[in-house]
Amino acid sequence: MCFCEKCGSRLTRKVCGPDGLIPYCETCREFRFPTYSSAISVLLYNPNRDKILLIQQYGRSDNILIAGYINKGENAKQTLVREVEEEVGLHVTDYVYNDNEYFEKTNTLMHNYAAAADSENFTLTGEVDRALWVPEAQVLDAMKPGSLARSFAERYLKKKQERRSGGSGPDPVL
Repeated sequence: MCFCEKCGSRLTRKVCGPDGLIPYCETCREFRFPTYSSAISVLLYNPNRDKILLIQQYGRSDNILIAGYINKGENAKQTLVREVEEEVGLHVTDYVYNDNEYFEKTNTLMHNYAAAADSENFTLTGEVDRALWVPEAQVLDAMKPGSLARSFAERYLKKKQERRSGGSGPDPVL
């Protein structure tokens, strides 16, 4: 960030308490904290919670999670419900927060959820090329190694396995 989004002046860097050096506008006399987009992605389970829906989009062959940007005035949970309905025509019946991670490629903070759908009968929309229910035990093998989607799935499945093994970690699972 080189210029103030409010007045267009060149920004300097100034110490802002424990945050360290932050872009500062001498004209407005205000700090300009970096901005980024926010989005959700979801491990969408079928009603029996033994399969996860993976999708393919934009002519690509990688299996990914349903995802979408949070619109202005919307919170992440509203986006979760809207994106599932928009992309595959299913309704969310239950959800838990999984984790989040900054995705540098698109300058986006991704919030990941695990959710259950009301049905396995999805409807493809113009946003999705292909969708398939994958048994939970095979979902990691169906996803691209090193992808953010797979990383979220790995983290969630690890939490779920720890719960099954008698652990009581702080993060809820479906």
